[in-house]
Amino acid sequence: MNINYADNNHLVLMGKVTSEKRFSHEIYGERFYIFDMEVARLSSNADIIPVTISERLIKEDLQIGSKILIKGQFRSYNSYENERNKLILTVFAKDILLQEEIENLKEQEEVKEHVSNEVILTGYICKKPIYRQTPFGREIADLLLAVNRAYNKSDYIPAIAWGRTARFCQDLEVGTEVKITGRVQSRSYEKKLENGTTETRIAYEVSIGSLEIITEKEEENEEENKEAI
Repeated sequence: MNINYADNNHLVLMGKVTSEKRFSHEIYGERFYIFDMEVARLSSNADIIPVTISERLIKEDLQIGSKILIKGQFRSYNSYENERNKLILTVFAKDILLQEEIENLKEQEEVKEHVSNEVILTGYICKKPIYRQTPFGREIADLLLAVNRAYNKSDYIPAIAWGRTARFCQDLEVGTEVKITGRVQSRSYEKKLENGTTETRIAYEVSIGSLEIITEKEEENEEENKEAI
């Protein structure tokens, strides 16, 4: 069975560059860099998202303050620090557009102004969802999604659901396949260290806008449609 893993993980971000690029790693002679990108919310706040990009996609005009559009995937990898594994999340850029290119696409109506942050993931619940309520009664559920990637790899993406979606998620079993649509968000929190001090850290996750369960029947129909084409 041929699987297009790109269909499992698709992301579009539009915002501006807020940091210089810094070297990340090198694979088979191809160097990758990371920079930070500010993406506005509907409120007056903004998310600061790390973007990993190949040297082959970097353009001369990519500078602090540049307005850009990123198409790619939301990925994770493990970093071994202080004798512990740490899950690192980043946007992996597969294409990048600068101001003039974005405006050209808007004129062709290929870019919607209101879509500045959208991620669509299809994966499996790999940890029992944690349902809770805030002191003000707001319902929240934390999920961890395993999203398959090529070469037998997977990305482990934390996600958060709200309201009735959170209530629905609390009963999802480990191994359930779901499709979620949402936005990548950043949030700061205080981490208490072993020496008793606290440290401000930043977490990244998907804020879920919609969630649907993928059933075996739907998968069979998809395969039948592919064979008929």
